[in-house]
Amino acid sequence: MLTIRCRCGFRFAQLLLALSLLASIPTALAEDGYELWQRYRPLGGGAIEQYRRSVQRIIVKGDSPTLRAVAQELNAAIARLLPGDSSREASDSAAALIAGTAQSDSSIAALRLDLGSLPAGGFVIRTLRLEGRNAIVIAGRDEVGVLYGAFHFLRLLQTLQPIDALDIREAPRIKLRMLDHWDNLDRSVERGYAGQSLWDWHKLPDYIDPRYVDYARANASIGINGTVLTNVNANATSLTPQYLEKSAALARVFRPYGIRVFLSARFSAPIEIGGLKTADPLDPGVRAWWQAKVAEIYRYIPDFGGFLVKANSEGQPGPQDYGRSHADGANMLGEALAPHGGVVIWRAFVYSNEQPDDRAKQAYTEFVPLDGKFRDNVLVQVKNGAIDFQPREPLHPLFGAMPRTPLMMEFQITKEYLGFATHLVYLGPLYEEVLRADTYRPRQGTTVASVIDGSAHSYRLTGIGGVANTGSDRNWSGSHFDQANWYVFGRLAWNPSLSSRSIAEEWVRLTFGNEPQIVQPVVAMMMSSHQAAVDYMTPLGLHHLMDRGHHYGPGPWIEGGPRADWTSVYFHRADARGIGFDRTSAGSNAVSQYAPPLAHIFGDVRRVPEDFLLWFHHVPWDYRTQSGRILWDELVHRYSRGAEHVTEMRKTWQTLQPYVDAERYAQIDAFLAIQAKEARWWRDACIAYFRTFSNRPLPAGYAEPGHSLAYYESLKFPFAPGHE
Repeated sequence: MLTIRCRCGFRFAQLLLALSLLASIPTALAEDGYELWQRYRPLGGGAIEQYRRSVQRIIVKGDSPTLRAVAQELNAAIARLLPGDSSREASDSAAALIAGTAQSDSSIAALRLDLGSLPAGGFVIRTLRLEGRNAIVIAGRDEVGVLYGAFHFLRLLQTLQPIDALDIREAPRIKLRMLDHWDNLDRSVERGYAGQSLWDWHKLPDYIDPRYVDYARANASIGINGTVLTNVNANATSLTPQYLEKSAALARVFRPYGIRVFLSARFSAPIEIGGLKTADPLDPGVRAWWQAKVAEIYRYIPDFGGFLVKANSEGQPGPQDYGRSHADGANMLGEALAPHGGVVIWRAFVYSNEQPDDRAKQAYTEFVPLDGKFRDNVLVQVKNGAIDFQPREPLHPLFGAMPRTPLMMEFQITKEYLGFATHLVYLGPLYEEVLRADTYRPRQGTTVASVIDGSAHSYRLTGIGGVANTGSDRNWSGSHFDQANWYVFGRLAWNPSLSSRSIAEEWVRLTFGNEPQIVQPVVAMMMSSHQAAVDYMTPLGLHHLMDRGHHYGPGPWIEGGPRADWTSVYFHRADARGIGFDRTSAGSNAVSQYAPPLAHIFGDVRRVPEDFLLWFHHVPWDYRTQSGRILWDELVHRYSRGAEHVTEMRKTWQTLQPYVDAERYAQIDAFLAIQAKEARWWRDACIAYFRTFSNRPLPAGYAEPGHSLAYYESLKFPFAPGHE
């Protein structure tokens, strides 16, 4: 039996939550993916009786919006996870689940849990005796910490973990954990593959879709605390009063869940919506305009987080248009935001209009001389690799190279270069590989994770952002398995030391259930999927082989156009002698941007990891690889291995039909069929093209491409999704 006690009012946001939870209860066994990892299905097995004994009452004292959200979530979830007779009133001595802060509940204050020593968002979950009864206490340093702790506790229940002796003390390692939405005001989504934007700008602010609450719930459950509503390729209109009112409506929904709203800022906004003649960051009139604009934003959104800025990159305006530096531009905005507690996130994804000798070097060249010149409320956001979210890249050389400037990680959750929504590619191993990579700065063992969490260089500000994969599709991300990439991003943003495998298992249990017959094979599929995609797209360190513009499908033959470094031939440099981009001291010398020990590894063809061989070296076709095969044969082998692995993944999935509801099973099976077909397309097209340079036959036992090179080159997809 379960008794619920909540000293809470019932307000609008909680009404939306209650309606959304009610709407998500399945009418039959079919599932459409809307509930994400918050399905709250009735639990079975031996653990359920222990859970019933341990949670007979739920007590959340307090009347704040966040504590009301905690109470709503616990009440709804426990009722669904532990269904049963709740008609009888439990006694005051019944085992209780108590959630709150030391300020909201005197019984928690009396426990002296040292909550004040936790960072913001930290929480304690402890099984103990309290006032003569058994209790589980979820105590937060602050109210958002209580919310995070509540979601953590529910995750324990959903995954059938023991709760009889809990002693958990957790806090986020990174302060700012955010989603970057590349969403436009017309509801199109750049590099989006899940329908339209979640934000229905036309109906805002007067209609608040209950889905906005579910978005906030999902993000809070994995610790995300910031969202950039608008595309980095910014539209200044988003900063006008008409749209600030709309953003403020979203901020009101997100606020109880600890999520702050950010906006992208177009650098030329003073000209486009302010009537000025210049956007020069050193112009007093421009600085005054931004200060007034920021003050106006805070009148609409009192807890506004700040600006994300893309400047002097891919044609976007920026300070260099006026002979100024990135620091000049960022500091101007930082000056305007500082009195209000806001921050500037200035992207390091830049390359100039001039043709560089190697585009991979541009960000390092522009930003390292500016180390220490940014205001203390500016973070520089750096992509995981130096090119552009490729299937696999070595760590960006900026990590560790700017000890006096907080560097913020930028991952891509949406799969621009990894098969859009129809390819099953779990990004956890990619994120983990990057976070655990050793920068060797200032010494060996200084990982990328230690840079972005601030421990390596004592950054006061820390952050990590992920380009969101959400949209209006019912399952949020276009495919069921792409939900896992949203989930793993949030979990690693909270704690970069977690393993991608443990997170995958957690997600599978939450999403498909705890039966080992499904957990083990699905986790195995997920953990091998990224390597498979790298194999059938860009093996051995190849990169940027996709078709032009929309980035759908293979295009290793792409050449010409306005810039050489927007082509594939610029990056793979295949010729009769070999293939690969020489970034050693004999080539572009990009290796020199890494710490010397790492530069020596990457610059030595015998020591560089083979996964990055052709990223750093132009290698002869008959070069002997670690497998004993010559390079051409190894290339064919890896392309073939990747395509074959997808076929095996689909076979595995088809054995799981008895354990998965029909709706989700059918979509995943159909998508795996698409992926198998397209993996073969990638394999055949790339082999057919590169064979024109290697002039070698395929090794024995490997199938010829299904069509001629001319056929693959003729394929056009003018309406592929995600491209502006």
